Amino acid sequence: MTWREAESEYTDDVIEMTTLPRMFEDSAARNEHRPAQQYKGGVYDRSLAGTVVQAAPDGEYRALSYADVRDIVRSLAAGFRDLGIGDGDRVGLYASTRIEWAQCDFALLAAGGVVTTVYRGSSESQAHYLLDDPDATAVVVEGRNELDTVLAVEDDLDLDCIVTMDAVESDRDDVYSLATVHERGAEQYDPDEYEQWLSDRSVDDLASLIYTSGTTGRPKGVKLTHRNFRSNVNQIRKRLALRPDRDGDLTIDEETRTVSFLPLAHVFERTAGHFVMFACGACVAYAESSDTIQEDFQAVRPTSATSVPRVYEKIYDAIREQASESGLKQRIFEWATDVGRAYHEADSPGLSLRAKQAVAEKLVFDQVTDALGGEIELLISGGGSLSADLCALYHGMGLPIYEGYGLTETSPVVSVNPPDEPKVGTIGPPVADVDVYLDDSVLPPGEFEDANGEVGELLVRGPNVTDGYWNRPGETEAAFSRLPGDSNAGNAEDDGDADDRWFRTGDIVRQRPDDYIVFEERLKQLLVLSTGKNVAPGPIEDAFASSEVVEQCMVVGDGEKFVGALIVPNDDTVREWAAETGIDLPDDRAAMYEDDRVHEFVRAEVDEVNERFESHERIKQFRLVPDEFTEENDLLTPTMKKKRRNILDRYGSLISDIYESTSRSTQSHE
Repeated sequence: MTWREAESEYTDDVIEMTTLPRMFEDSAARNEHRPAQQYKGGVYDRSLAGTVVQAAPDGEYRALSYADVRDIVRSLAAGFRDLGIGDGDRVGLYASTRIEWAQCDFALLAAGGVVTTVYRGSSESQAHYLLDDPDATAVVVEGRNELDTVLAVEDDLDLDCIVTMDAVESDRDDVYSLATVHERGAEQYDPDEYEQWLSDRSVDDLASLIYTSGTTGRPKGVKLTHRNFRSNVNQIRKRLALRPDRDGDLTIDEETRTVSFLPLAHVFERTAGHFVMFACGACVAYAESSDTIQEDFQAVRPTSATSVPRVYEKIYDAIREQASESGLKQRIFEWATDVGRAYHEADSPGLSLRAKQAVAEKLVFDQVTDALGGEIELLISGGGSLSADLCALYHGMGLPIYEGYGLTETSPVVSVNPPDEPKVGTIGPPVADVDVYLDDSVLPPGEFEDANGEVGELLVRGPNVTDGYWNRPGETEAAFSRLPGDSNAGNAEDDGDADDRWFRTGDIVRQRPDDYIVFEERLKQLLVLSTGKNVAPGPIEDAFASSEVVEQCMVVGDGEKFVGALIVPNDDTVREWAAETGIDLPDDRAAMYEDDRVHEFVRAEVDEVNERFESHERIKQFRLVPDEFTEENDLLTPTMKKKRRNILDRYGSLISDIYESTSRSTQSHE
C-alpha cells in the first residue's frame, strides 16, 4: 500500500466531524493526565496566576494537564455566559499568543460565541475596525495597553463588556479580569447545562471571523465554521498521524511537544499550532516572544514547531552567527552546510559523501540541533514561500522542514509535504478531500509554456473552504467561480457544505506530473516589464534567504524596462567586511549605505544570485535601505509577509531613482 492510499483510508479517534469545543472535550478525556500547555514565568502579570494556575518562576516553564485546561475552559465558558455572551455573539480576542488565548478560544466557542481575532500590535484605527466590522459585543484583551486602545475607540463600538487577561486596575463596572470571569463561572458551572451548550452547537455554525492580513487592502472577515476548521484538522491528521504504514518519527501525536510563537490571531497558527495540536493530545508551550525562540526551544525541547519562512531565515542567521562566535570557523560552517545540502539532494549518497556528512554532523549540525533543544523531529513552514535552497539545508542539518500552502479562506491548509516523501521546492500534494483546478486562462501569453506540469491560477474546493466574507457579498461572489460542466472536478467527499463553487486563490502554481504543487507567484504580484516580459518576484527574493550579506530584498519593476530591487543589507556582515578590509564606515546606518564601497560589496552578492535567473529576471539596479522591514514599522504583516504597497509608498523616491539614474555605474551592470 502506498502512503497516498494509506492516508486516504486512515481513520482514528481524532478524525471525527464534531464542533471544536467537542473536539477539545474528547481529546481531554483521552489525554487528561498528559501535559496540554506550558507557560513561562516572568512574562505576564496573569490574573489567573496564584489562584487558578500556579505562578511559574521567572524564565521557567510550568505545565498544565489536559484535565487542568479542561476545568479552566469549562469555568471560563460558564463565566462568559454569565456575562451575557451567548449563541452567535461575536467576541474579539485581542492579545499575543499565550495560554489564556487558547483557553478563551475554546471557552468562547463552548459558550456559543464566534471568535473574531485582533492582532496584538493593532493601532487604534485597526482595533476599531476589527471590532466594529463584525459588530463585536465583547472583547478579551491582553493587558493595560490593549485595554487603553479599546477604551480610546469604544464610543463607536457596541461593547457590553471587556475582559483583561492580565491583572489590570480599572474602576469601570464593565471591565472584568479573566480571574473574575473564571470565579463567576466556577460558581455557576453546571455539567448538564454545559453539555447542553455543546450539544446545541452545529458543525455548520460560524466559529470564527479571521481577518485577512491586509497586504492588498483593507482586511476582509473570512467566515469559518466549525466544519471548516474540523475538516482541516482531519486532513492534517491523516497526513501527519502515526499511521500503520509509518514508524514513530515525523508525526504529530500525543507525544508531540511544540513551541507556539506565531500570532494565534492568524489562521495558520490557530489551526496548525492550536486546533491540530490539542486534537492530537500534544503539549503546546508558549514562547515569551519571537525574539526568545532559541532560549524557549532549549527550555521546552520541542519535537515539532510551525513557523513562517522569515523566522526560519532568522534562525539560520542566528545559528550561523553563533557558530562563528563559538570558535567554529566560518569556512567550516559553510563547508558543512554545503555537505548537508549535497547529502540531502543525493539519491544515493556514496561512501565519501556519507563520511563527510558524519564529520559535518559532529562539527556543526549537532550544535545546530542542540541550539533548538536537541529533539526536533519535524518543522512545518507555511504563510509564505520558503527558499528551496534553505529548505534543503535544514533537511541536510537533520531539521526537516515540510513546506505547505494555504490561505485564511481554506482554514488554511490546502497542501503540505508528506514526511513519507518530501520534495524540496514544492508545497506538497493536496491534502485529502481537497480538489484543485488550475485556470491557465489568466496567465500572460507565452508564460510558463516550458513548465514541467500544468500551470495556472489555483482554484480550490473542499469542506475546509469558506463560503465567503462577512458582510461582503460582492467580494464573496468575485472570489468564487463555477466551471462549465464541472468537467475538471475531482472526487472530494461532500461533507454537507460543498457545492460546485471553486475558490480562486489568486496564486499561480504549477502542478507536476507527480501531483506535487510548486508555488510560482501571487497573480497580482507578477511584474510586467515594459518589454512585455513577465517576472515573478518571489523566487528572486527567496534566493537571498540564506545570504550572509542581504537581510531582505523586495523586487520592483512593474511597467519598467528592467528589474530593480530594494535591499536591506545585514549590518553585522557589512561592518565585519569593512573592518577586515580596513574601511572606515560611518556609525550612522543611512550614511553607511550611501557609501559606494558598500554598494559594490552588496552588488557582488546580487551578481551571484543573478546567475540563477534568466537575463530579463536579473536585478539590474538596486538601492540599499537602512531599515529592516518589520511589523513595527508597518512593512510586514504579523505573519511576516511584506506589505508591498506600504514599502512602495515608503521608498517611492528610491525606486524612482533606480529608473531615473540608469547611467550610474556603481548600480548598473547591464
